[in-house]
Amino acid sequence: MKEEEEVILVTEKDEQIGTMPKMEAHEKAKLHRAFSVFIMNDKGETMLQQRAAQKYHSPLLWTNTCCSHQRVGETNIEAGRRRLQEEMGFKADLKELFSFIYKAPFDNGLTEHELDHVMMGYYHGVPKINPDEVADFKWMKPEDIQNDIAKNPHQYTIWFKIIFEKFYDHLIHNMNHESKG
Repeated sequence: MKEEEEVILVTEKDEQIGTMPKMEAHEKAKLHRAFSVFIMNDKGETMLQQRAAQKYHSPLLWTNTCCSHQRVGETNIEAGRRRLQEEMGFKADLKELFSFIYKAPFDNGLTEHELDHVMMGYYHGVPKINPDEVADFKWMKPEDIQNDIAKNPHQYTIWFKIIFEKFYDHLIHNMNHESKG
């Protein structure tokens, strides 16, 4: 039906070295560029999404507000804003916080090996979720997410558990110094 998306293959310094179909990159565990968006509200809560049941990996697991892969010629912020609109049905200004590399194998034989650009924005409304991508959403305080991951790790995506720890550390160390835009 729709053409398979290409991912951008990169070096550990985030230098583009080519492209590859997304499934092939996940089958071969090739390092590629990705992004993760965290949306916060004015109550200090983070919007989580539950992945749709038909997703090819990690169905019905909870994860950050949205994540995906940049397209060739697209900035990290442009990619984050595009995917936020496609998955969650709203727009928000985003700020890139940090990036890091992780590698996470899935039960289905695929592996995520990503240089992930983590972004944050603010939104105070109700999302219009895309049912092809998202089953549900909820707002949670970061400390409640941390506690729930410890109690129920099987309910969260592999990458979210890795990314959230870094995001939470960033919040703790930097929120006192940042305005809420």
